[in-house]
Amino acid sequence: MDNSSFTIRPSGAYNGVMTTQPTGRFAPSPSGYMHMGNLLATLLAWLDCRTLGGRMVLRMEDLDPVRTRPEYARALAEDLRWLGMDWDEGYPDASYCQSARTALYEAAFHTLEEKGLIYPCWCSRAQRLAAASAPHPGEAVHDPRCRCAYLTAAERAERIAAGRLPAWKVRVPDETVTVQDCHYGTYVQNLAREGGDFIVRRADGVFAYQLAVSVDDMLMGVTRVVRGRDLLSSAPRQAWLIRTLGGTPPEYCHLPLLTAAEGKLSKRLGSESTQRFRAEYDPRDLVGRLAALAGLLPSPEPITPRELLPLFAWNKIPTDDIIISQ
Repeated sequence: MDNSSFTIRPSGAYNGVMTTQPTGRFAPSPSGYMHMGNLLATLLAWLDCRTLGGRMVLRMEDLDPVRTRPEYARALAEDLRWLGMDWDEGYPDASYCQSARTALYEAAFHTLEEKGLIYPCWCSRAQRLAAASAPHPGEAVHDPRCRCAYLTAAERAERIAAGRLPAWKVRVPDETVTVQDCHYGTYVQNLAREGGDFIVRRADGVFAYQLAVSVDDMLMGVTRVVRGRDLLSSAPRQAWLIRTLGGTPPEYCHLPLLTAAEGKLSKRLGSESTQRFRAEYDPRDLVGRLAALAGLLPSPEPITPRELLPLFAWNKIPTDDIIISQ
């Protein structure tokens, strides 16, 4: 696959053929088994898309070669089938795995580079976190751009000659981007002052989440993105990236997080969740529990995803995070 493969699929295209159907997606990271939060987000993404008569894509976000494993990808797909959710394109087709899409990310990277929007960054993680922190009340607002953006060519050459490999950042404009989220309403972010320049390629050469997911949603013709509200702040920069690369951003629909008493659910917290669920639950019982948590049912009762379709509506879903017991 070469850079000529970086061809935008028009919004609403399916296998290269234009369609008026919306396109949704599941985009799990195969770095562990799914927990209840993953399952709820996936169920709502499926219901949102199928209610609109749309097509579903299953994409594996396996960018990180250290943390992701093929056996987790297979388990994720098996879990979805077990629960009664299907998809129209994607996994196990390898072209829907991010690990096989490096040439496409390279092409997008070069497009941004040609626009003068890419620069190398040698900051440590601690320096990046400090630069990204908001000023305290009464403090002057400092220039949010990374100091590496102002290095001269000679200073950059000196660092490269010393064998220090940089990460690569995109230079965002001082521009306010508005996203109309279908659940949380209007979300406004100034890219430079609230977000700042962000990494699109790590020092080890792995492309970063923000670039990869934007390229994938654009090239796959995704028109609906349903995911947890912890990613709401990423929507403006992804929308901007997609427009900068010549595409049309999808509609974003964020949902409340499921949290345990200890905090946000993660693969480390209850990492055997789906394995335990499959041993202890009938799939209809688990779907019913998820539907009740989401406000689609007054109380848990056995039900399939397809039987939930006439009951699905975003105005039934809470906006506050939901605390559950594991």
